Amino acid sequence: MEIPIFTVDSFTNIPFKGNPAAVCLIENELRDDLCQSIAAEMNISETAFITRRNSMDFSSGARFGLRWFTPTTEMPLCGHATLASAAVLFYLKKNVNPVIVFETRSGELYVRQDEESLIMDFPLNTPNPQDQHEIKDLLKAIVGDIPIQDVCFNPTTRNLLIRLADTCDRSELMSLKPEAEALLKNESTGKIKGVIVTMKGAPSSQPGYDFYSRYFSPWVGVLEDPVCGSAHTVLAGYWSEKQNKKKMLAYQCSRRGGELGLEVRDDGRVNISGRAQIILQGTLKI
Repeated sequence: MEIPIFTVDSFTNIPFKGNPAAVCLIENELRDDLCQSIAAEMNISETAFITRRNSMDFSSGARFGLRWFTPTTEMPLCGHATLASAAVLFYLKKNVNPVIVFETRSGELYVRQDEESLIMDFPLNTPNPQDQHEIKDLLKAIVGDIPIQDVCFNPTTRNLLIRLADTCDRSELMSLKPEAEALLKNESTGKIKGVIVTMKGAPSSQPGYDFYSRYFSPWVGVLEDPVCGSAHTVLAGYWSEKQNKKKMLAYQCSRRGGELGLEVRDDGRVNISGRAQIILQGTLKI
């Protein structure tokens, strides 16, 4: 079996920045264990599998199946690998449709082109306040002694959101180095699958980021996801309420770094926009 495969850096216009995803184009669904083995072999935060629908090819079809796997597990939602998948279809396969629909475990996801960016139509997952005392050891393992302003949780994504105090500097967020073992030790209930650490941005400066974040998820085999689109379905809901804004510009300040445009819609969804760079294409032989 030969499978076309690509590596795409998402949420960036610079190679080797943003978040890398592998994208596989497959004619028919693969076995779950084979998908997982391919993702483990690729060994990056996400590998996406695009499947044709209705006997349409990758250039003319408007609907596709889409699944996402980390090196250790299948995910219900992944933003950067969805962006990467759309980039392969639009930029390499020259898909003729104005909008591509992906059928996923999180429902139908729509992606369209907008000049040099791609815009994804995603669910909005606004978090709820969380009792800090219940998870004090986990908070300590993530941020140490850095002051915390707010803690929230979203049960749909199972993401914990930690907002650092507004007195903090961006360098404190960037300096965080939580250890996977400590996070796993202090959260073994299965309730939490990822931790977002965020802080207020500086919208008056250039380019004017409304907030910054980082994302840690050793529970699914990824200590730090460099730029996480699904985490921004939570962040968009949180910061839209706190800053009373519908449109925001976000920066995830991992070592690679990436930029996301956000627009919270009145229908309970969020548009997430970003750019993507296809840096590798080849054939997977099995």
